[in-house]
Amino acid sequence: MTIRSVTLAIGIVCALAFASRPQPSQSHAPPHSQPPQPQPGREPQTEAQRPAFHTETRLVVLQATVKNPHGELVTNLDRTAFTVYENGKRQPIAVFRRDDVPVSLGLLIDNSGSMRTLRTKVEAAALAFARACNQQDDFFVVNFADTPRLDVPITRDVLTLEDGIARVDAIGGTALYDALQLAQRYQHEHGSHDRKALLVITDGNDNASVITLDEVEKEAQRADIVIDAIGLLHDATSNTAKHARHELNRLTSETGGVVYYPNTIDEIEPAVLDLARQIRMQYTIGYTPTNQTLDGTYRSIRVTARTNARESLDVRTRPGYRATPATSSAPRPAVSK
Repeated sequence: MTIRSVTLAIGIVCALAFASRPQPSQSHAPPHSQPPQPQPGREPQTEAQRPAFHTETRLVVLQATVKNPHGELVTNLDRTAFTVYENGKRQPIAVFRRDDVPVSLGLLIDNSGSMRTLRTKVEAAALAFARACNQQDDFFVVNFADTPRLDVPITRDVLTLEDGIARVDAIGGTALYDALQLAQRYQHEHGSHDRKALLVITDGNDNASVITLDEVEKEAQRADIVIDAIGLLHDATSNTAKHARHELNRLTSETGGVVYYPNTIDEIEPAVLDLARQIRMQYTIGYTPTNQTLDGTYRSIRVTARTNARESLDVRTRPGYRATPATSSAPRPAVSK
């Protein structure tokens, strides 16, 4: 993760403006089968409504999901409920938002031979996920088998996604890490929002990539990208499935994401709808590190939160970042015709 100059689309003015708004009451997650609905105090903003001035202040920006001990989303906390630590030292919170901030999202869909019988329901779930997200989110689609391919360039039009997402040629191996590298670089260059996330849907291990998992993680940290995943593991007790689970767990936890393991293909749509709701209900927290040295070291992050009743809450965010200067734009991947 890079400390970088960020636009104050997620900035202090937005945080202060939000602080003056009425506080919403706590709400609980609806059944997974229901698409997430906008809640009071978390209205999506249009591009025109967001402030457009800039600052050179270096910030670390976090996306945090908060749940109570019952596993229910907690969406009504204010800034004072949170404490941020970097390498064990408390950090001052400079930016705080809890509204529905748009995201640049990449959908990475396994198109290997073993996915052939699952593709129809996977594609339907991917479209349900897109429809349940903020209308200001932008999307692109990378299908991957032996090699990754950008099949849907970045768009906000769900109909464009629908037209380009279907594939009938599922064949070959699984180059998941190569697909993640392509998606991260494409998103870095073309994503229009500060918040960036990738959703991977796969049924097995990477067995065809040129790059490594370590390289993928480092690039995700540098580019501030959250990786979420759906693991469609056929035999959860096999060594192959155990290895796949380990890799997906590592990818998601190291970037602040979440992974789901549906028991059957019919459970994939409720899983993606739950993920869409979590993305829309995240808190955006920015802090200026007391240690501003860009020495390339890894800095651990811990965020805690409590309710007014001092109830201990579970906060999910990325566990750290590398203190390196912002990188230049990555090479543009070829867009398939």
